[in-house]
Amino acid sequence: MAQAMAQRLAHRGPDADGVWSRPGAALSFRRLAIQDLTAAGGQPMLFGSHVLTYNGELYNHERLRAALPGPWDSSGDTEVLLRLLAIEGRASLGRLVGMFALACWDTESKTLLLARDRLGIKPLYYRLMPDGIAFASELKALVVHGAPEIDRSAVRDFLFHGYIPAPKTIYRGIHKLPAGHTLTWRSGRVNIQRYWSPSTAIITRSADETVSQLDALLREVVPQHTVSDVPVGVFLSGGVDSALTTYYLDAPRTYTLGFEAGNRSEAQAARQAAEHLRTQHSEMVAPQSDFAVALEKIPAMFDEPFGDSAAWSNYLIAEFARREVTVALSGEGGDEIFCGYPRYWSRVGGRSNLLNRSLARYLPPLSRLASSMQRHGYVGLPAYAAALGGMTAQQIDSLLGASWQEPEYDYLWFYRQFWRADLAPLAQLRWLDLNTDLAEGLLTKVDRASMAHSLEVRPPLLDHRLVEYMLSVDPHLLVDERGRRGKLLVRRLMEPRLPPDHLARPKSGFGLPVHRWIKQHPALLQGAVRRLMDRGVLRQTVGTEFRRAWYLLVLDSWFSAFA
Repeated sequence: MAQAMAQRLAHRGPDADGVWSRPGAALSFRRLAIQDLTAAGGQPMLFGSHVLTYNGELYNHERLRAALPGPWDSSGDTEVLLRLLAIEGRASLGRLVGMFALACWDTESKTLLLARDRLGIKPLYYRLMPDGIAFASELKALVVHGAPEIDRSAVRDFLFHGYIPAPKTIYRGIHKLPAGHTLTWRSGRVNIQRYWSPSTAIITRSADETVSQLDALLREVVPQHTVSDVPVGVFLSGGVDSALTTYYLDAPRTYTLGFEAGNRSEAQAARQAAEHLRTQHSEMVAPQSDFAVALEKIPAMFDEPFGDSAAWSNYLIAEFARREVTVALSGEGGDEIFCGYPRYWSRVGGRSNLLNRSLARYLPPLSRLASSMQRHGYVGLPAYAAALGGMTAQQIDSLLGASWQEPEYDYLWFYRQFWRADLAPLAQLRWLDLNTDLAEGLLTKVDRASMAHSLEVRPPLLDHRLVEYMLSVDPHLLVDERGRRGKLLVRRLMEPRLPPDHLARPKSGFGLPVHRWIKQHPALLQGAVRRLMDRGVLRQTVGTEFRRAWYLLVLDSWFSAFA
């Protein structure tokens, strides 16, 4: 069974496979060879009574190796990690610099340790079985044991967030291990603990001092993320985060995705940045005709409903870059640690008044005006959730069929566990962003879209050393609320290093122009809504003007493929 599970994940590791088994336990692996390309770097790897299967990269493995006794059988990071775990156990996780999802089995104590990196860059799923536990990097491997019942509350969460947050999945009984957590299993008993809880204490520094320290830290961190025995590239958009990442590397290969719709394309800005930074640059154009193909492929990519249309953009650029490189660096995380989202300067919850709240209550909940009033009528945590832009609770309750209703459902349960009333508003927003949508939305999107092409994507801006430093920076140094701008320190750092006016242009991102495409293909939405109504999931129809029609297309596509 372990081998059959691994076969489902061949796209994550096309270079080799391996299986280790003994009575009562089995570990399997698919390898994407990046460090130590010889057979000595293969997995599962054994050391004493410990067996390890591991997905990720440790950027400080050579320094860790120097402090451990030899002799060594390989030159990569897997053996270093295995020996650390054998010697120090769970305590060794605090010494790791990198991204990882790991499973280590102790054959003597019959204890399994699962761990996911601090920010959730790498995924890890588990399923408690009558006779044990199963785990994998993607859901598709765990349903080899049979597809469980659909968790109907997870559908509500998908419509609210655009993804299904940890620890839930679309299936009852299969869970995501949250970012920065470990799971220990022994004799059927499970213990889940958070091992990384960074400080949120603000350290008073001047803007000059912060920029200088940030520059020094980036010079150390970013190049370390290129450790590899295979070619490495960088995803370069028209924004500051990917340009910043590129700046700290020596003439890297860069890759850009443009769109046929020129007003949404960042290709020209990326091209100018690449020329300025003297990279080896390549670009491709995404045709709009691919939207229907995206709807067909997204369910198999994520194994559960996932609503960010930029997943398809990530899929296309990963496919393009994989022709030349096996590893790509990206600028993910910059908006979270440098306060780059509009919600940081738009006074979240500041528009709430009696008129907004009254209109939200009495207007038809699916209308555009009602949706706007619902979002503007909130304060506090509900206002933060509304700023992220999924469907509102009123919309979901009015859409779902009778058998999918759940009275008094707490749509804010995921955000609520990270709501910090003790923090100032901007610090509060930053903490929520880092602990919620980052891992479950953004990083999930990047991982699945890239690993579908066996491309490993590394986000150096989410190196925990950089994240911990930025958490100590007063966010008021990063945000100009009057000028409606964020990332002030980064702008100051990078403005003299980029083409003139590069930082002045509005960023459009890699999201697809789905609203226009849906309006051009109304029959597609009508068919999806009809099928969802036939299943009892929906109880009323929506038109092409509905703001989250794409979510319904994705949901129908998933049901058609898996239900």
